[in-house]
Amino acid sequence: MTESLLERSARYIDGASYEGPRTINPIDGSFHEVADGVGLVCGFSHIWTLDGGEGLALLDTSLPGFASAALQHLRRWRDVPVDTIVYTHGHVDHVSGARTFIDDASERGRREPAVVAHRAVGRRFDRYDLTRDYNEIINGRQFGPNFRIGAFDGDWVRPQTTYDDRLDLEVGSAGLQLIHERGETDDHTIVWVPQIRALFTGDLIIWAFPNAGNPQKAQRYAADWAAALRRMIDLRPEFLLPAHGLPIAGAERVAGVLDDTATALEGLVRDTLEMMNAGARLDEIVHTVRVPQHLLDKPYLRPSYDEPEFVVRNIWRLYGGWHDGNPARLKPPTDRAVAAEVAALAGGPDRLARRAAELCEAGELRLACQLAEWAGQAAPADAEVHAARAEVYRIRRDRELSLMARNLYRDASRSSEAVSQPPPLPD
Repeated sequence: MTESLLERSARYIDGASYEGPRTINPIDGSFHEVADGVGLVCGFSHIWTLDGGEGLALLDTSLPGFASAALQHLRRWRDVPVDTIVYTHGHVDHVSGARTFIDDASERGRREPAVVAHRAVGRRFDRYDLTRDYNEIINGRQFGPNFRIGAFDGDWVRPQTTYDDRLDLEVGSAGLQLIHERGETDDHTIVWVPQIRALFTGDLIIWAFPNAGNPQKAQRYAADWAAALRRMIDLRPEFLLPAHGLPIAGAERVAGVLDDTATALEGLVRDTLEMMNAGARLDEIVHTVRVPQHLLDKPYLRPSYDEPEFVVRNIWRLYGGWHDGNPARLKPPTDRAVAAEVAALAGGPDRLARRAAELCEAGELRLACQLAEWAGQAAPADAEVHAARAEVYRIRRDRELSLMARNLYRDASRSSEAVSQPPPLPD
């Protein structure tokens, strides 16, 4: 008998087992009826749907390809109109499939779905319009050069109905309570359906360590995130239905996941603020504050996407600003000027590169990367130096757990490979 997603999540949580990120975050476009009248299409972000009788409520729309697959699933499941779309937040992988549902309604002569979201979603779209090319660049680093999350083209389906703190919606017989929380974003909505005790968490639970530190993205809110999780526990949900990862059933199991996640974030905030208040610099804090290993070992808290060290930096940024406490970095020289001076003192960029390789072999990867970076900046066209830099970053990539760290190091390695292994000239 095929194991259901709820059975799989129960086995992982109850048995504290972990079989890798692909098994805890299905993105295969498959459809599952998780509870009576509650459907799930597994996508880059999931599309959840509630059957209200004469119409469906969709929670998020994923990317366009997954939205198209969802349309086919939903027609087979319940061939009734999509009445309402709720954005849990304005990230592209949650909203860019909306146009697919709008166009489908038009083609079938049906009323367009109403789109509902927190008021700040519109401001997010405005910011994306200002930073369109930047977002394409950083997503290329974060997810890989051949991956285009797309949809930064300004063709947003903007919400017609917005709210500030709370909004009650009725879609046929389905009653939804939309509640604003800050965490990964400032525009986040969780959806509580009291009649079936189901909690749709958006990205506040993702079956990985909370994405509260992302090095290339806007401010995240670890303390608010933890407080939101505590309020979710107070609702006493029987179902926890996230936008990434596996659905979870059972009040005790759900409460345990929420409590562990809140505890991990609360510890990072507490310990970071304690050191800040004692006058510590960011460098010391980053290398001191840790999440207890027994929490990181939980199958739903593995640092497979973001990681605690990045969250510490975001906590500092929120409470302490951008200056890290080192006066030399208040108005620093250019990176290239520092690299040239260090290389001169060392006897040349090649010596820095060789020492970086030695440190890398000894397992001193943080220091190895710094020396390799100086070597590369001091000799931007030297093929041998960049071959060494590429290898250091390749090894660093292979030793990392989080997708963000792996892919940023991969990007650095490939940039040096382009220097050390230039493409052949055409005949």
